[in-house]
Amino acid sequence: MELKELGYKEWFSERANESLTSEYNIVRVTAVNKDSYIIRNEEAEIPAEITGKLRYGAESALDFPAVGDWVYAQYFDENTFAIIHDIFPRKSVLKRKAAGKKIDYQLIASNIDTAFIMQSLDVDFNIRRLERYLVMVNESNIKPVILLSKVDLISQDILKQRISEINNVQQENEIFIFSNITGEGLDEIKNYIKSGETYCLLGSSGVGKTTLLNSLLGQDVYATSTVREKGGKGKHKTSRRQLIVLKQGGLIIDTPGMRELGNIEVSEGMKEIFSDIITLTQDCRFKDCTHTNEPGCTVLEAIEKGELDSKRYKSYLKLLRESEYNRMSYLKKRIKDREFGKMVKEVMKYKKK
Repeated sequence: MELKELGYKEWFSERANESLTSEYNIVRVTAVNKDSYIIRNEEAEIPAEITGKLRYGAESALDFPAVGDWVYAQYFDENTFAIIHDIFPRKSVLKRKAAGKKIDYQLIASNIDTAFIMQSLDVDFNIRRLERYLVMVNESNIKPVILLSKVDLISQDILKQRISEINNVQQENEIFIFSNITGEGLDEIKNYIKSGETYCLLGSSGVGKTTLLNSLLGQDVYATSTVREKGGKGKHKTSRRQLIVLKQGGLIIDTPGMRELGNIEVSEGMKEIFSDIITLTQDCRFKDCTHTNEPGCTVLEAIEKGELDSKRYKSYLKLLRESEYNRMSYLKKRIKDREFGKMVKEVMKYKKK
């Protein structure tokens, strides 16, 4: 297997550091396990760790290797172990706010060309959740493709309604409709995947990501479990992010189901997904219009006329406020971290004296 089949494109070769490539091997990170990594070259996967310089020089979670990263590695013990010395520039970075109250980034994966955003067509279908995924993916400069699973469980009328809702969010998206049970639509998804391209699977627990992955692999490599009767949600089996090389060509990153999809500073993603609302705000009578009760507000007028879905507008406001709050909180955190770091350095200097 050549590096280009692992996704190493001209974009990366143009940004390669010659002094590092002459000394170390170019490899790709295929899995992350807390403080250890799995990397892959043309021949095989092996375990790896990062240097102390990388570990202690990191200012945030974004400075550590992620699944999909291209890195410079040094091999040891007859190529059975490696040390990662540095990370290539990233073509794309898929990230979100860390789960819970912690205000920090969580790096999901990097260097993804296309994100398969999965939604099931049954009771778990949620257009607001899909908006969040689309904002996150568009912000990351990744092409979104929507996969709608469990088509065998709904009528054609419901299917048309679901597709109409999606088109109201963003019309340009490619949509694949399929069933893991009947096999409908699976060939179209397989044919879409191209050699050397990197894809990722995104979606909530129970939408059928692992079952689809097994179908793409042609065998039941990864464990799945049955759907719970209450709510129609499955017990998600994927426990870590990992990059998998498909036999027919192409690479796919499987991700655990994400209960929280908090975003930090997603201005570009918001422009892509809520361009209709942003366009309306530009024609309001007052430049500082809050779009809540002002006269001459084109957003409120569009809602009253039925031209803008009020639920979609509320979703836009929620994402906007959430993103700004998280952005400000993150900046404050970075300032505090830097001040603490300076204090530690001063203390260490004093001790040396």
